[in-house]
Amino acid sequence: MSSVIASLKSSLRTLRVPGPAGAVGRCCARNTCTYTTTLRRAGGSAAAPPFRRAAFSTSAVKHTSAPPTSPPHSIHPAPASASPAAPATSLGSSGVATAPPTSRIDDRKVVLGWDETTYSRYHHIWLRDHCRCPECFHPITKQRLVNTFDIPADIKPKHVESKPEGLEVHWPSSQPHVSLYPYSWLRHNSYDPPMARTSSSEKILWGAKILQDPPTVTYEEAMAEDNRGLFKWLSNVDKFGFCFVSGVPATPEATEELSRRIGFIRETQYGTFWDFTSDLAKGDTAYTTLALGAHTDTTYFTDPCGLQLFHLLEHTGGTGGATLLVDGFYVASLLKELHPEAYELLSTVPVPTHAAGEPEALYTPSTRQTPVLKHEDGELVQVRWNNDDRSVLRNLRPDQVEPWYDAIRTWYKHLSSPDSEYWVQLSPGTAVVVDNHRVLHGRSAFNGKRRMCGAYIGVDEYRSKLAVLSERFAPDPVTSDTAASASVNGRSVWHPAL
Repeated sequence: MSSVIASLKSSLRTLRVPGPAGAVGRCCARNTCTYTTTLRRAGGSAAAPPFRRAAFSTSAVKHTSAPPTSPPHSIHPAPASASPAAPATSLGSSGVATAPPTSRIDDRKVVLGWDETTYSRYHHIWLRDHCRCPECFHPITKQRLVNTFDIPADIKPKHVESKPEGLEVHWPSSQPHVSLYPYSWLRHNSYDPPMARTSSSEKILWGAKILQDPPTVTYEEAMAEDNRGLFKWLSNVDKFGFCFVSGVPATPEATEELSRRIGFIRETQYGTFWDFTSDLAKGDTAYTTLALGAHTDTTYFTDPCGLQLFHLLEHTGGTGGATLLVDGFYVASLLKELHPEAYELLSTVPVPTHAAGEPEALYTPSTRQTPVLKHEDGELVQVRWNNDDRSVLRNLRPDQVEPWYDAIRTWYKHLSSPDSEYWVQLSPGTAVVVDNHRVLHGRSAFNGKRRMCGAYIGVDEYRSKLAVLSERFAPDPVTSDTAASASVNGRSVWHPAL
């Protein structure tokens, strides 16, 4: 059996394989793989973006393939053809003149014909509700002003026209009202049928060989006022699930300032910004010299912390304490390919967890939606795993007990495989930020005085900062197409997130 698994793993590194949860993925011989998080949808399929590797600096990071001590335990066409539009042309986001789509009014929908075989349909009430003129949508606050409940349920446009700049819709009312919808926005938000959407979120899966070229930025880049380095840093975290920062002053103050570049620090029972040694000042094994197996933090929160930044300030009078990183999405992709039944169990069975080491704190999630592998719309979005914090399993069916234990045993086998584990000996001056919803971390046992500082940042704060920086440095097609004509306070009213 072991030879079969080894053969399959070898194949995974050279052949196209399904990425986790319906993503299109591939692996490469460098033990990394990439997939797009855009799901396949009716009306088009999402193509995997080209595999790209940036030239990262590795000078400040010391790598080891194993810990210095023993590893921890271890669309379909419309029924009728669309009427031809006026012979106008429009400039697409690429700057090339193109004929606007045809348009006509149906009984309950407006039909746009993108070409002879591709159509989108939009309900009249949906279009009216999404008017973005200043009367209907506040251009500064980006909030809806139109009273949705005043819109007649049977509202129907008086006239529609395909203009070069977008679809113009004339609505019946006591005072004439005209709405204009950019074509890029309409295509992006097509729901009848859904159409392929361009995704800027490219995930690069990795294993142990990431040590050859880990994602790294410098402290100067991350702190620069133009924010380009900050965008590079957070983009690396988005792609890889982690990123080193080299050249950080070995002080708590500089590390806290670096943390706050991303967003608000999330306060927990361990404090806001933490600075600790192995003195059991808090009731958690992180405050000991013990080895810690690969895990994610705060599994006992309903909303586990998003990012974790930590920085080794000093380690004197002893050895050990190597840092372990494991790409949970990579391991999940192996599990799905090699052990689909185990993958299904870890995706459906809720795992209770707790934090009870502090007398004044007793945390358990307020939801039972806590499987090891969490999915949304079929896509893997979060790994939640800490065997040390696991509570009593009492919600399993009798016929699930042994298969579930077999599943976590297989999960652990892949987590602790040399193929998956990336060991690195951190040193003062090198900080690392980890996506706690994807990358598991751990450490080897150590002796001597080891002082670590760091912070948690909420996933919403991280995603907000990345979204704002993406608007500036890597805008999506809709934002690029509409920014010049529909932006107030630097943000288009047609932004896809609105």
